[in-house]
Amino acid sequence: MKVRIKFSKSGPLKFIGHLDVMRYFQKAFRRAELDVEYSQGYSPHQLMSFAAPLGVGLTSDGEYLDVSMISCEAPDQMIQKINDVMNEYIRIVDFKILPDNSKNAMSIVAGADYLLSLKDDYDFMDKAVFEQNFTAFFKQENITITKKSKKSENIVDIKPMIYHIAFEEDKFLESKGSVSETKNIQTVAETYENGIKVYMQLATGSVNNLKPELVMEAFCQYTGVEFKPFAFQVHRLEVYADLGDEINRKLIPLDRFGSYHES
Repeated sequence: MKVRIKFSKSGPLKFIGHLDVMRYFQKAFRRAELDVEYSQGYSPHQLMSFAAPLGVGLTSDGEYLDVSMISCEAPDQMIQKINDVMNEYIRIVDFKILPDNSKNAMSIVAGADYLLSLKDDYDFMDKAVFEQNFTAFFKQENITITKKSKKSENIVDIKPMIYHIAFEEDKFLESKGSVSETKNIQTVAETYENGIKVYMQLATGSVNNLKPELVMEAFCQYTGVEFKPFAFQVHRLEVYADLGDEINRKLIPLDRFGSYHES
C-alpha cells in the first residue's frame, strides 16, 4: 500500500541535508518496527521518496514523504508510533493511505507556500518601506534575474512563477482562496522582533522551480540594496499539486491530493 506522510522540520535540524534526513527516516521506521516494503536484489532498501527536498537552513510546516508499506495501523496510531521514536524537531503531522493508482508525490509537485522573514540584527529597511517597495516590485510586468545552475547561467523572467504575495497570513490565505485549508495549522516558523516578512506562493517542481531566495535577490537588485542571503530565514508552509489545466491552476495540498480523482 502507498502512504503519504506529512512532517515538520525546525530548530537545529534545519541544518541537516536531504540525504541525512532520508537516512534518519529509514532508521526511525526500523526503530518503530514499521512494516515497510523493501526493494528486491542484493542491496534492499526501503521504498520511499520525498516530494520536494528542503534546502539546508530552511524550516517547514509541510514536508512530504511517500512510503510503500506492506501493512499499517490506523493513521492516528501510526503518527503516534513514529513520533515516539523521532527527534522533537521533526514531527509527523499527517499520515494518509493513498489509492493504489496514486502518483508519486515527487512527480506531481507544482507549487509551494513560503514565509520569508528578516532575521534580527541585520540592517535592511523600515517595515513600512519594505512592504511598499515589495508591492511595487511585484507589480512589475517583468522581473528578470540571472538564474544560475551547476552547468549554466540564464537570464529569466520570474514574474510568471510568483503566484501570490502578502505581508499578513490572513491576507495571504485570502488571496489564494484557501482560508479553510491551512488556517488551523500549528506553525513551527521562527519569529523575529523586526516584523519584516513576506508570504509567497511560488512555482515549484521539475518543470518550473523558483526559490524564494532568488525572489529576494531580485528585490534587492530592484531597490539597490545589498543582498545578504543569510539575513533571511525561509520557512516552507505547504507543498501543492496542480489539478488544473494549462490555463487555470488548481493547486491542492499534497496531503489532500489523494482525496481527488487522479487521471
